[in-house]
Amino acid sequence: MKSSERRRKNFQVDPILEFIPSKPLTVGIELELQLLDKENLKLVNGIGPLLECCPESPYIKPEFIQNTVEVISKVGENTAQVHAHLVQLVKAVKQTCLALGMELCAAGTHPFDKELALFTPLPRYLRMETDTGYLGHSQITFATQVHIGVQEAAQALYLMRAFKVYLPLLIALSASSPFWRGYDTGFVSYRQRILAASRSYGIPPSFNDWQQFMDFYKSSQRAGMIHTINDIHWDIRVRPQWGTVEVRVMDAQPTISEAIQLASFIRVLAAYLLAHQQADIETMPHALPWWIEKDNCYMASRLGLEANCVVDKNGLFKPIHEIWQIVQTEIQPYVSKIGESEYFEQLVKRVAERNISYQRQRTVYQEAHTCKKVVSALISELADNLAYS
Repeated sequence: MKSSERRRKNFQVDPILEFIPSKPLTVGIELELQLLDKENLKLVNGIGPLLECCPESPYIKPEFIQNTVEVISKVGENTAQVHAHLVQLVKAVKQTCLALGMELCAAGTHPFDKELALFTPLPRYLRMETDTGYLGHSQITFATQVHIGVQEAAQALYLMRAFKVYLPLLIALSASSPFWRGYDTGFVSYRQRILAASRSYGIPPSFNDWQQFMDFYKSSQRAGMIHTINDIHWDIRVRPQWGTVEVRVMDAQPTISEAIQLASFIRVLAAYLLAHQQADIETMPHALPWWIEKDNCYMASRLGLEANCVVDKNGLFKPIHEIWQIVQTEIQPYVSKIGESEYFEQLVKRVAERNISYQRQRTVYQEAHTCKKVVSALISELADNLAYS
């Protein structure tokens, strides 16, 4: 069948997407966790047995590859509520994994596994397998995704535009994938480079209003580029059925606490941005030409907090750790205002101590000279965090 015929056959227009309002600044988190063989610590295609042992739950889901389990928080008024729920869920998942001969850990990539992934045999994922071919089987990455509730579509599109300039910072703060198939890649977030090969990942376009977004969406469906809204995998996307903006750029975090800290930062940043829609704060990051934004994200994935980011059209640049200092100082008044002091300050402290996952993983490797020890350390970090949460 020709490509154009296949597209026409698969084309089905969704009903008009309605943006359903959410309570402002509510928060939800999705964690993609790695399923490991307890003996050799390689990835294992264990989602089927795991789900058979779990009572049917809206919070524990399969992903498109079988070595992943997705844990979804309830909607919280703040990150403290989300934290408690995620700890409860992940403890239950880990207990079930252990009974099945599996272990659980989290990072943007598995440090040494070389096997291709198997797709989960559900209709949407099987269609993805047909569409992506070999690329889908080799795209073995794990993410942290944060949803922020907004009241109306215009606010959602504004936040999607405004968040774009903070993507390099979020990549650096969350980087946890320096290793891939047994090699130190020279990147702090190699997950970003793997996803860059895929069709609908990366920096999103900007939309001025909901009609412009809907025109794009319907045209993309008609062209066969996407089937549903779920096929858009941008680093930031609107989720109209839930009334949220979803920030998807972050690597999976080794501990629940670290994921919560990132969500706290995103929530505070959202509050700041919504309060300054008409303001032009000279010291804060600004929108730049697409190719500059793209290169800034590349450099953040390469060097993390030590990367230089271009900050204006003339080529002036600053280290990301300096940009972090500016941003966290500027948004500080909103931290206590929306009840995020505890987790936000934990992130500030961790950055100051250079205690990001990619740094810890490399320290373990430099001492042990084996990626298996890195995976063991990731397992221990998650277990210890669950024990003390």
